[in-house]
Amino acid sequence: MTPDLRIDTHQHIVPPRYGAWLHEQGLSAGGLPIPDWSLEGALDMMQAARIERAVLSISTPGVHLGDDAQARDMAREVNEFCADLVKQHPQRFGFFATLTLPDVEGAIAEARYALDVLKADGVVLLANAGGTYLGDPAWEPLMDELNQRHAVVFVHPSFLPGPSVEGIPAYAADFLLDTTRAALSYAKSGALERYPHLKVILSHGGGFLPYAAERVARVCSPDGGNPAGIARLQQFYFDVALSSSPYALPALLAFAKPSHILYGSDWPHAPKARGLHFADMLDAFALSAEQRSAIHRGNALALFPRLA
Repeated sequence: MTPDLRIDTHQHIVPPRYGAWLHEQGLSAGGLPIPDWSLEGALDMMQAARIERAVLSISTPGVHLGDDAQARDMAREVNEFCADLVKQHPQRFGFFATLTLPDVEGAIAEARYALDVLKADGVVLLANAGGTYLGDPAWEPLMDELNQRHAVVFVHPSFLPGPSVEGIPAYAADFLLDTTRAALSYAKSGALERYPHLKVILSHGGGFLPYAAERVARVCSPDGGNPAGIARLQQFYFDVALSSSPYALPALLAFAKPSHILYGSDWPHAPKARGLHFADMLDAFALSAEQRSAIHRGNALALFPRLA
């Protein structure tokens, strides 16, 4: 039987001017160099990993480096670049729109433009922006706007709002904590109930949330008990980018709803060989045909019917 072609909900893009801008600032992507991106490279990776379509997003550090006006200009440039690419290759790509948090007013304006005019497939939010986490009251106007549009929200980790540990780059451990913090903050705030039309994807298997769910669930439980907290946390979606090892997958499969697990490659921040390594581990893992098809594409198609 021919394996299902995949839909990749965690594939990155580095538009040339955006990449050059980050290089000028001397910035990295969580301790890794900002990677080069090309359409040819993306299609090559997709062919090798059996990826039929990919929903593109930019990664950390995003576009807000301290100046609201600069962030608004760069977000617009990135989103129009992505929209043009999707227009040229509608059968291969979609995109998550880049917003300007912590500039909430700018983020709302860009979300409206990207979703209504550019027809973005959702938005990407960093788990924290300047130390303000998903679920913070300051972000409520944006979340209400996105909820009205039934948006898909892709949550990507960023630098923790504190000093790093010498010799341990952010991507190795801090990113996992950042995602877990964002999930707990969002769930504890009651946002999952206030914004029922949002579909929120936690990248990289949800950090360590599935593994530690029984320990942390009471933090976000309205009654202080674990069952209600677990039920809240299970409303999130999770991608398997860099999280399809035989160590990580059992926890994710045991915790997440079967319809809430998505395929992700993390290319090009994860180089081709690295991405294929995790794709191979997913292929080798003992899954039913129904589970495999759902993770590879079925669950993504339910979130993004346009990709069908």
